[in-house]
Amino acid sequence: MLPVVALLLVVAAVGAELAGAQPRMGMNLAGPADWGTELPFVDVFRFSRPWISQGAGAEWGKGPALDLDKHGWVTRLAPGCRAETFLCTIDGGHYPQGDYTVLYEGEGQIVFAQAASVVSSAPGRMVIHVEPRKGGIDLQLVATTPGNYVRNIRVIMPGFEKTYRENPWHPVFLRRWKGMACLRFMDFMDTNDSRQRKWSDRPREDDATYSEKGIPVELLVDLCNRQHCDAWFCIPHLADDEYVESFATVVKERLAPGLKAWVEYSNEVWNGGFSQNGYAGQQGQKLGFSEKPWEAAWKYTAFRSVQIFSIWEKVFGDRRRLVRVLAAQAANSYVAGQILSFQDAGHQADALAIAPYFGFAVPGDRAEKINESVVENWNVDQVLDHIESVTLPEAVRWIKSNKAVADQYGLKLVAYEAGQHLVGIGGAENNDRLTSLLHAANNAPRMGKIYGEYLAAWSAAGGDLLCNFSSVSAWSKWGNWGLLQYFDDDESASPKFVAVKRWASEHGQSAAATYPAEEIRN
Repeated sequence: MLPVVALLLVVAAVGAELAGAQPRMGMNLAGPADWGTELPFVDVFRFSRPWISQGAGAEWGKGPALDLDKHGWVTRLAPGCRAETFLCTIDGGHYPQGDYTVLYEGEGQIVFAQAASVVSSAPGRMVIHVEPRKGGIDLQLVATTPGNYVRNIRVIMPGFEKTYRENPWHPVFLRRWKGMACLRFMDFMDTNDSRQRKWSDRPREDDATYSEKGIPVELLVDLCNRQHCDAWFCIPHLADDEYVESFATVVKERLAPGLKAWVEYSNEVWNGGFSQNGYAGQQGQKLGFSEKPWEAAWKYTAFRSVQIFSIWEKVFGDRRRLVRVLAAQAANSYVAGQILSFQDAGHQADALAIAPYFGFAVPGDRAEKINESVVENWNVDQVLDHIESVTLPEAVRWIKSNKAVADQYGLKLVAYEAGQHLVGIGGAENNDRLTSLLHAANNAPRMGKIYGEYLAAWSAAGGDLLCNFSSVSAWSKWGNWGLLQYFDDDESASPKFVAVKRWASEHGQSAAATYPAEEIRN
């Protein structure tokens, strides 16, 4: 640890200033899902599960195909069938208790089960009492009138019936992320493996749920206007030029003056785990960029990104309110060099973006003989010792290497994602003992200290905006990504959350306050 800290002391005074960097904290927000624990909207139906068809005598979820309108509302039900959806399927009761208001248009019958019971019912309006300790909310549409079918269902948290139209966002969510310099909407837009191609494919504000296509651009802009922060958009990899132009037009017309739009082509197009990588490789091969699919994908990323940037510039009239982002793999700066150099893309962008996680994927380096059977017998301090002595210095090297590439093109170095990356892989994710150990390491006070070292290293190396991944999500065997796990977590008890807020505050952002769980619930 000492060599890293000593290095920071040597370069911190000059690194960021010489690079013209402005270190700031941004945030990746968790995606829409009925099991999502962030709860950004006061209308919890916004994240409801897509309708499930249930038929008499059929297996669960195997009822006849549902007739849906273009927004996903059920237009008719087959005899003996119902449509079912779930809301707030959150373990441990971590969502608000009380009387929720259910509003809808049309004629039909809605019933509730699991955590919800009906208090009163009248056409178009119901009141349900919700007890989160009983699980999630089970909403069932058991009758609907063709021609005047049930639609525009809203399930409003206690206390927000009079205000949800003017402000759809939960005040805890808004207060929690106030002061962030930028919000990255990769998961909010359901970017990975997106199937959106035409502008007509986009999510709309009056869609039944946002858990299928993501959150509409109009609401993304509204959020940034309320928070007075920049917006980072990830354009779907299949999106045609009309989609891009229409999306940019909405942003130009609605984003408040003084705020910037960060524009990125999809997310991690270099990553073979996503369909956008396969698509980009195929397109790059068709265009003759390379016979190797991975190289073709890198070059197509540059090619398509520059096309998208050009469309945004045309819509906006200039580049003053745009930040044009080219993203690459943190662990291999060669990838950044290949993307930036292709058709001179680096000189047609503003930022090189990487995700310099300080990781610990188990099993790890074979040369160090770090494997599942070894690590599961470590204690928390041994895990954190390994991070400070091995993986944190490695992440710093990645940052420096990519900073050198960015400097060749006069680009800012930014982090599209960042933070810890402790997780079991290759079957080790199923080791409960290992998973518990990595959870404990994430919750250890010392983790906050490591976050401080990591963020200081980013500043010292000349890094600009750093978007933490991610905001609020429950930890599991698949990772410990959330700074917080639940909507009602005690913020002051999370070492990661406190460290991130402190760093942001030290860099001039109004983001220092943390709140105990009691104040959040009230």
